Amino acid sequence: MAVEIHVPELGESVTDATVGKWLKGEGDQVEAGEALVELETDKINFEVEAEEGGVLESISKGEGETVNVGEVIGTIGEGDGSAPQPEPEAEEEAEEPQQAEQPATASAGGQQEAQQPQAESAGEETNGHREDGGYRASPSVKKLAQEYDIDLAQISGSGSGGRITREDVERLIREQGGGGTQTEAPAQAPEQNGQRQEKPAQAQPAPASEDGRGALEERVKLTRRRQTIAKRLVEAQQTAAMLTTFNEVDMSAVMELRSRRKDAFQERNGVKLGFMSFFTKASIGALKAFPKINSELQEDELILKSYYDIGVAVNTEQGLVVPVVRDADRKSFADIEANISELGKKARDGKLGLEDLMGGTFTITNGGTFGSLNSTPILNIPQVAILGMHKIQERPIAVDGKVEIRPMMYLALSYDHRIVDGADAVQFLVRIKDLIEDPESLLLEG
Repeated sequence: MAVEIHVPELGESVTDATVGKWLKGEGDQVEAGEALVELETDKINFEVEAEEGGVLESISKGEGETVNVGEVIGTIGEGDGSAPQPEPEAEEEAEEPQQAEQPATASAGGQQEAQQPQAESAGEETNGHREDGGYRASPSVKKLAQEYDIDLAQISGSGSGGRITREDVERLIREQGGGGTQTEAPAQAPEQNGQRQEKPAQAQPAPASEDGRGALEERVKLTRRRQTIAKRLVEAQQTAAMLTTFNEVDMSAVMELRSRRKDAFQERNGVKLGFMSFFTKASIGALKAFPKINSELQEDELILKSYYDIGVAVNTEQGLVVPVVRDADRKSFADIEANISELGKKARDGKLGLEDLMGGTFTITNGGTFGSLNSTPILNIPQVAILGMHKIQERPIAVDGKVEIRPMMYLALSYDHRIVDGADAVQFLVRIKDLIEDPESLLLEG
């Protein structure tokens, strides 16, 4: 009896997902608890596991298709995954037509009829499709092939069991310079008397590649997460009156303290002492002094928050994510560093859960890790402000009437001017500057 594979609950307010990648193909043996398919939501990717062991009998939703919570995306049947063996009777029946082939050679149709029972009994597949014409490709792959006028019979499937994948179809599209145009090539070949065999293969290029560069282009569908990031960034630009104010901070005191204490700190706490814990503590101190910046606008009401869940932007291969350090005001430097390290690892390994990303009252992003000297960070809505850290660079600074070389960092605060006045934004950033340049004062803020 087949067991249906359902889309599980995806989390609060998440009702659908996109099929990212099937980790198993039809006919593959699966064990209970083994990952079958990866689903993409707006925030995270996660794997759907097999509830029971058996054979992946069917896949009803292909890569790139949108699925809803509870929807059936495949079935698992009984078996060990081995190829089915023909019954003894089928073998005997298959031998009879072969013996009758000699008198039937005058008729191609007779030979075809003689071979058909054997193909049906053995379930033989060739070039990624069954002899009965049922191509082993998902609906989305078939749709892509239809759009580019691709005959699936031309493709040798690279997937499990000869299954035709999206990559197989896209590869043929690229080879044809846009898809579907090579069908005109045979008509051109006789005109050239067989002199230049390569020209017919060029065919007529697609409109987008009239200059011959179509073969150098590649169409890559945006992942669901990247589409969501794009949507939210545009929404932030369109709905908020976003401005940015800048300042610079002398990192000498923090760097000296970190250099002096980092070995003992790591030995005692098991984590490195980084800069993020200093800026997290400094941000909390400034947020307490300017509570409007730790708020959220809902229609005509301002929600002031007396808790401090600090989002820390992390770059991953799939895009930027912002996991949240909960109740950061109640955590020590070591707790904050450990929490940030754990969330960063989960983000890079694709193991973040929705609970790691939900909420957040204020965000810190550090472009300095990539060498950025200055930038304008964009709001992480519905938050009303975001702090941007940047590269530490030695620069000549006037100190007590003298020019000294100091390690300096530019800071940027982007804010929603509908809620935060320019004076408050400037003073907020000055408060962070003061706390960083006198790190002992962070103990008082804690």
